[in-house]
Amino acid sequence: MALTEFGLIDRFFAGQPLINACSRLGIGDDCALIEVPDGCELAVTTDTMVENVHFFSDADPECLGHKLLAVNLSDLASMGARPCAATLALTLPSVDAAWLEGFSSGFIHLARRFSVDLIGGDTTSGALVLTVQAMGLVPKDMALRRASARVGDLVYITGDLGDAGLGLKVAQGLVSDAPEAVLQRLHRPEPRVAAGLTLRNLASACIDVSDGLVSDLGHLLRASGVGASIDWDRLPFSRAVADYITRTGDWQMPLTAGDDYELCFTIPPERENLLQERLHSLHCTCRKIGCIEVSQGLRVTKAGREVQITVPGFEHFTMAAR
Repeated sequence: MALTEFGLIDRFFAGQPLINACSRLGIGDDCALIEVPDGCELAVTTDTMVENVHFFSDADPECLGHKLLAVNLSDLASMGARPCAATLALTLPSVDAAWLEGFSSGFIHLARRFSVDLIGGDTTSGALVLTVQAMGLVPKDMALRRASARVGDLVYITGDLGDAGLGLKVAQGLVSDAPEAVLQRLHRPEPRVAAGLTLRNLASACIDVSDGLVSDLGHLLRASGVGASIDWDRLPFSRAVADYITRTGDWQMPLTAGDDYELCFTIPPERENLLQERLHSLHCTCRKIGCIEVSQGLRVTKAGREVQITVPGFEHFTMAAR
């Protein structure tokens, strides 16, 4: 017997026990209910992934389930919010039980890792479109923002840049000699939730790097009304990305490729030592890559000389599928 809409929900998504006390009512009613604890604010983010825009039609559904939730958790991380709940909306061309089994497995496994309750959503028929709304809690007036960078602050980045971009080139058949790890970074990003929580009371501003460092740092600078200079020679690369740049000369790729889901943040110089102490305990690397300046705009130096970025970051309606 073919699965109905409600049978689909019951089989693959309902029945998960609620983990968080703030999740008062989950799947099964017209609305979910969330109680925001005293002294907290609710951070809410939504992200949509569209077939042949954000992922290939033959993408592994388990990886898709993981990534769909991960990119939303990355947004919460950039605000210093602790994830608590999510809703899921699926537009499906057909009811494929094997695909749904893999997708729900990837989604629910990551949700459990980060104590996220799936509390509702919607399903409908159409071209494959996947949407998550994720919610997190942050102490009142402690959310990290884009608009708070100050002249003299230092610019930092967590992790490495460019692995997902290199993974995309592998998936597109443009590169054949990169390690499997870069595909993992593309298909199964790791949201920096713990780092985001640690950056509360340390960072002055923060953003997650989803569309490329140049593009996303640019958003932060415009929101703050400041500029910045970053040093390409300080950027953190994996061996695979460093080897790719050496072979091809494509030094712009890790600045513009996107899908890294690292945190780019600014911090006053006097907090540097405390930052290193806190992140060391999380086993999360971070690298100082530049500083905030009065003159607006982003300047990139390489080998001591300013260079021009000619490749834009990812932008909907103007960019091809990645």
